[in-house]
Amino acid sequence: MNPIRPYGDTTGDGMVQLSFTLPIAHSKVADGAAVQLANKMGMDPALVVHSKPMGEGFTFFVVYGRVNHLVEPDKVQVVERDYPLLTPKEANAAIKRSLRRRLVVVGACIGTDAHTVGIDAILNIKGFAGEKGLEYYREIKVVNLGAQVSVPQLVDRSLAEKADAVLVSQVVTQRDAHLLNTREMSAAFREAYPAGRQPLLVVGGPRFDEAMSTDLGVDRVFSRGTTPGEVASFIVHRMTDRPTRKAS
Repeated sequence: MNPIRPYGDTTGDGMVQLSFTLPIAHSKVADGAAVQLANKMGMDPALVVHSKPMGEGFTFFVVYGRVNHLVEPDKVQVVERDYPLLTPKEANAAIKRSLRRRLVVVGACIGTDAHTVGIDAILNIKGFAGEKGLEYYREIKVVNLGAQVSVPQLVDRSLAEKADAVLVSQVVTQRDAHLLNTREMSAAFREAYPAGRQPLLVVGGPRFDEAMSTDLGVDRVFSRGTTPGEVASFIVHRMTDRPTRKAS
């Protein structure tokens, strides 16, 4: 595939739109500072199309301008889905056939994260994007612990429920809290479980990089736009591909 340029008004004109906040009071000087930043980032010309105070001493900007950089799609590396998408009926049948018991999923928002929209969209029966959540699956037992769950609490409940998979949603990302919490979680599960016996660890959130699963010590990372069907299909694929764990 040939290199491509951003599109704004006409094909290949290189025009892009960028938004950011600067710690400076709203003024003409602030607008000039935003243009200066955009210029240093390679936007030339750059135009402030919107600026608005964001509390005392802060201004939010939207800048529109031209860049000369090319994009080479052939060199882009992404995490492709390596498992089939299953309908709820197909997932239930696979679980029943392979595990001969219900598959147990424990979900939570860990640390100080109180944003349950993501975990609820995947777990709750109402689901997301027209797909039912995991509670809808007859052969899946869902334990939703909600928000602000500590890592020790998550590990203890997972052990008590004999969880097959643990789903963690992280929306708060200040100072890379989502990455620190995830690494803490994966380390705690490695310590609490015998080698090769820990549940699947799945994390998700709008600012996760799907390629970071190995670095974070988890089995899968899902980013924005993930649907319940994708998560359910991954868990079922991985669980039915493992040696069957006998029900106790």
